[in-house]
Amino acid sequence: MTRTVADLFVDTLKRAGVTRVWGLPGDSLNAFTDALRRDGGIRWMHMRHEEAAAFAANGDAQVTGDLAVVAGSCGPGNLHFINGLFDAQRSRVPVLAIASHIPSAEIGSGYFQETHPQDLFRECSVYVELVGDPEQLPWVLETAMRNAVEKQGVAVVIVPGDVFFAPAPHRRPTAPIRATQPRVLPAAAELQAAASMLNAAEKVTILAGAGVAGSHDEVIALAAKLQAPIVHAYRGKEHIEHDNPYDVGMTGLLGFASGYRAMEKCDLLLILGSDFPYRQFYPDHAKVIQVDIRGEILGHRTPIDIGLVGDAGETASALLPLLSDGKHSSHLTESVEHYRKTRHELDELANDDGKEPLHPEYVARMVNELAAEDAIFTVDVGTPVIWAARYLTMTRERRLIGSFTHGSMANAMPQALGAQAAAPGRQVIALSGDGGISMLLGDLLSIRQNNLPIKIIVFNNSSLGFVEVEMKAAGIVNYATDLDNPNFAAVAESMGITGIRVERGADLEPALTRAFADPGAVLIDVVVARQALSIPPSITLAEAKGFALYSLRTVMSGRGDELLDLADTNVWRRIFH
Repeated sequence: MTRTVADLFVDTLKRAGVTRVWGLPGDSLNAFTDALRRDGGIRWMHMRHEEAAAFAANGDAQVTGDLAVVAGSCGPGNLHFINGLFDAQRSRVPVLAIASHIPSAEIGSGYFQETHPQDLFRECSVYVELVGDPEQLPWVLETAMRNAVEKQGVAVVIVPGDVFFAPAPHRRPTAPIRATQPRVLPAAAELQAAASMLNAAEKVTILAGAGVAGSHDEVIALAAKLQAPIVHAYRGKEHIEHDNPYDVGMTGLLGFASGYRAMEKCDLLLILGSDFPYRQFYPDHAKVIQVDIRGEILGHRTPIDIGLVGDAGETASALLPLLSDGKHSSHLTESVEHYRKTRHELDELANDDGKEPLHPEYVARMVNELAAEDAIFTVDVGTPVIWAARYLTMTRERRLIGSFTHGSMANAMPQALGAQAAAPGRQVIALSGDGGISMLLGDLLSIRQNNLPIKIIVFNNSSLGFVEVEMKAAGIVNYATDLDNPNFAAVAESMGITGIRVERGADLEPALTRAFADPGAVLIDVVVARQALSIPPSITLAEAKGFALYSLRTVMSGRGDELLDLADTNVWRRIFH
């Protein structure tokens, strides 16, 4: 049998260590899926929606750090990828998308299912190319894969269905395509300038992002030398929060008051591997030193005094011997004490007071306490990210995956599929919102079909809860946010997945214990309070005014019972304290 372009694709992927391809079949992809079948060395992970497939590949890549692959048919098929690929691109994880296309001779004719994928995927990729001639391969495929692993992003290869069937060009294979591991360090003079500024500062605070991954111990050593509290951005939580005596929590819209204060009170902010986007949370008067592997990020969010291009761990280690001893500890002591008080206030909210519905904070706390020490958590955008930020405790082995930069709903469940496939021996727990799980509900079937024993906790408050918070802050009466939900546990049961419904606090711990002990997939539908409200650590005057207007308008619209529910959570004390 003649070796085809599709066979060449499969061989190249295998040489790079790829063992799974996520996607949906289709006529323009037939040659590729048939090559997978004949080879038998790569598992086809069949999904029910291409967006879910892209999110699953995203989760797969985040767990392994290696290239993950998603494939879809022409037109509407691969167009569905776009949201999951946007998230992978903005989360900086290596994903190869194989997007089949209409027949070559029909391109540009307005043919059935014709789109322009080169244009469509350009914004969410580091590389996108159409293969119009078999001789372009393997060059285009290898270039795409190298871009994905070296630039940590999405690469898209577009192949018309007829090209997949064409004979493969002859060329000796290249070395397997894996990410290289270079050492990136600032110049000696740049390091000395940064050290001099750090030595002169009296109150240093470190802001750590996802760029400190793999550099935990080096950053802790640097904080010890500087006597600096460590604030983390959300994507830095899993990498720096554990085993950290200098931790003062998170800042930002979902963060803690202590994290905000540690940055507000410093006279020098050292940013390590973070592109934290919210400008209003940066200090106004402090000097700023920023370290990032990507030079284009320096000064991206706040004015800086020194910018260093380097790996966070390598740079921290290089700075250490240049720093003076004897840094005063008062800023660190005050920041850690403030975090202790903030942590106590947050923990007070995470209790079972016997009332129904349950506090979502309590649900998150119990999940945290009962989950495995090496659990992988995925969290939906919306209120689940709030509770995960505040009540999931990271260990050296735990992982926390979400759509923290792109901010897409419906990410948690499909990302959990990818994570579970990548780590079959570990516990994978998706914290899903009722709005998020509903968006891609059909892919509950993919859990069963691919035999992936993930655990899904649905925070069921019958609303788009985070949208309601935003409306309150703007002084708007909640509208169009109601969700008329089914019993999600019963839905799961109908799909062949164990479903458990929890409506009382006394039933939560037994339900979680049962679910986590089950060898198969389990969905726990937990009915939680709708009016649990997260307040950012810094309330602007406009936001305080917005909440006041919301309360007035809510009473005048005859919905004052909402305010009574909010009063139970001590929200107003927290807003105006």
